[in-house]
Formats: sequence, structure tokens, C-alpha cells
Amino acid sequence: MRRQLIKRYFITGLLIWVPLAITAWVLTMIIGTMDQSLHLLPAAIHPRSVLGFDIPGSGAILTLLIILLTGVIAANFIGQRLVVWWERLLARIPVVNSIYNSVKQVSDTLFSSSGNAFRKALLIEYPRRGAWTIAFLTGRPGGEMERHLAGEYVSVYVPTTPNPTSGFFLMLPRSEVVELEMSVDTALKYVISMGVVAPPRPRAAGVAGDPMINRNS
Repeated sequence: MRRQLIKRYFITGLLIWVPLAITAWVLTMIIGTMDQSLHLLPAAIHPRSVLGFDIPGSGAILTLLIILLTGVIAANFIGQRLVVWWERLLARIPVVNSIYNSVKQVSDTLFSSSGNAFRKALLIEYPRRGAWTIAFLTGRPGGEMERHLAGEYVSVYVPTTPNPTSGFFLMLPRSEVVELEMSVDTALKYVISMGVVAPPRPRAAGVAGDPMINRNS
């Protein structure tokens, strides 16, 4: 009986400290990486030269200031011309051009204020019939794909767990995806937790009247 009690207390302690430890570890890695930006400063004004010691987090503040200053400069006419000139310069470098354009298209989609990278949380059968997983609506197939696909299709992203930044891109018939009521943030938490953190039940059962789906079970 005492062993079970100690085991229960130990597991309870783990459930409290493990998320805190992982959060602290991730933040330490991010701040440590951002602190590398201090190498951009001249040695004369480096915190170690001025104060005699390093200031943890000062690189993170410097990185944020650089990003903010870049945004301010790029928002005016001269800054926009500089960005165009810079992109034209990168376009002349063969390998860099391919990498930069791909990353820029993804970042423009993710951080653009005019739209959302993930528009809806979906439920789809993947990777086989009878197996279901969470996916996210990203849009509709365009260009040449639209000409080859018969019927109405949607573009979806299927994230991997526990790292949703990697996954699979699929083009599925609209009739084969189920639109969920949960928000994108809730669905992401569900994926990252590997199904442990279950989303709350919707207020109304079913997806009747759903504009995305008319699935015949």
C-alpha cells in the first residue's frame, strides 16, 4: 500500500516537473541561439567588454530589435526597393535561388496578415481506410493540378506527431474530408500531445449542415 502511494506521488510530481523542465529547456535553447547575434556587435560595445560579464537574454533582445528595425525599414519606399534589389541579387545564385524562393513562399503563407496558413481542422482517413487522423485545410489545388483533377478537391496538410512542422501534403476530394468544429490551435495541441490532451466535446453533436462535407457513411 505504501509503495503504491509513493508511486502515485512520484508520478504526480513527474507530471508537474516534466512539462516545466521541457519548457525551460526549449526557452534556454531559443534564447541561447538568439544570443549568438551578439557577435554582430563591435567588440567595443559588447556587454562583456563594457560590463565585464555576459547578460543572458541580451542577444534575444538584440535579435528582436533587429527584426523590428528591418520591418520598419522595409515598410517604406526605399526599403521596398532594397528588398526587391536583394531578391534580384539572390535570384542570380543558382542553388540559393531555389532554397530562398521555397522558404519565402512558405514564410509568406505562414506569416501573411491577409490569410491563414491552416484554415480549418479536418478529419481524414489516412494512411488507409478505417484509420483516421487530424489534417488541416490549406486551400485548393491550383495551376496544372486543377486541370488534371476531376471534381472538387481540397489541399490538406497532415502533420506528424509530436513535431507538426513536418508532415504530408495531400489533395483529396472534398467529399472525403470531415470539417471539425474545433479550432486550429486546439487541433494542433491534440496532435502535439499524441492524442493525450483530448479536445472538449462540441456543443452540438455531428457535423450536419457542414459546407465542406456531404459524406455518406
